[in-house]
Amino acid sequence: MIKRAIPLVLLLLASSGAVSCGTAQGAASETQVLRYQGSVGAVTLPELAEDLGYLAPVKLKWIGNTISGPQDIQAAATGQTDFGGAFNGAIVKLAARRAPIKAVVSYYGSDKDAFQGFYVLSDSPISSARDLIGKKVGMNTLGAHAEAVLKEYLKRGGLGPEEVKQVELVVLPPVNTEQALRQKQIDVAQLGGILRDKALGRGGLRPLFKDIDLLGEFSAGSYVLTEEFIAKNPNTTRKFVEAVAKALQWSQTRPREEVVARFKQIIAKRGRSEDATAVGYWRGYGVTAPGGVIAEADFQRWIDWLEREGEIPAGRVKAADLYTNAYNPLGAGR
Repeated sequence: MIKRAIPLVLLLLASSGAVSCGTAQGAASETQVLRYQGSVGAVTLPELAEDLGYLAPVKLKWIGNTISGPQDIQAAATGQTDFGGAFNGAIVKLAARRAPIKAVVSYYGSDKDAFQGFYVLSDSPISSARDLIGKKVGMNTLGAHAEAVLKEYLKRGGLGPEEVKQVELVVLPPVNTEQALRQKQIDVAQLGGILRDKALGRGGLRPLFKDIDLLGEFSAGSYVLTEEFIAKNPNTTRKFVEAVAKALQWSQTRPREEVVARFKQIIAKRGRSEDATAVGYWRGYGVTAPGGVIAEADFQRWIDWLEREGEIPAGRVKAADLYTNAYNPLGAGR
């Protein structure tokens, strides 16, 4: 049943993309160049979309790399870039500070193949949440996916607020987290996607817990644009969202070997002196919704959590105000 539905989804995306291409070409006053931050040794969905020809005539302009979702969306909110992507909880926190941003499409999530895991050395005595008191946990950034999931794990493990504060969070570049764990500079490493599988392939690690153990499969992060950008560039916005949605569908429906080969070609062509080895471990972006359509629950779960933790005032943020599917070919009513 699912396999029969996929061609229809692709047809919807293809036809919608063709229409938006014409409108984008006709909108001479709208920007046709999108500034963005990339990720070392990885291929983002917009980069894949551009390489597949889905984004034309809109082009990407790489201005540097980031390892932090919160930093990436902050850059978009302040106009340093035109779009940024982050964990949905980080988007909630930025919106709570009155940043005029809007999520437009999901770009990463957690499922059986693409999830965030917390790992210890095989001979580590750590086996429960309580064992983390006084220990160091390495992660890519604070205030995002890894911290939220870790604190949920600690809460479910029976730790009180004061005990949670005794678990030290250490920010590390993702490419260095595995090494820090093996050298015992940290006690637990948060690893996801390609870097996780590469680390596990070397052995000597065991999982403490995974985010999907706590929350099941879910779409976890979205690309955001500012409300001003969307208002001034509606056709470019539509083209961007549709291109990302099509690239996501392409990655989900092509053989993994073909996707990985494409990633390696993209990395080689962009000439950033990167090691493309890691993309060989790619298994998916983890987005659970077709075309990256955003559900209200994708934000509501994190609003509830942040309010409960006292990190945002109750009632400050409403999920429905944080996102729109109006530019997605699979969005409601389209």
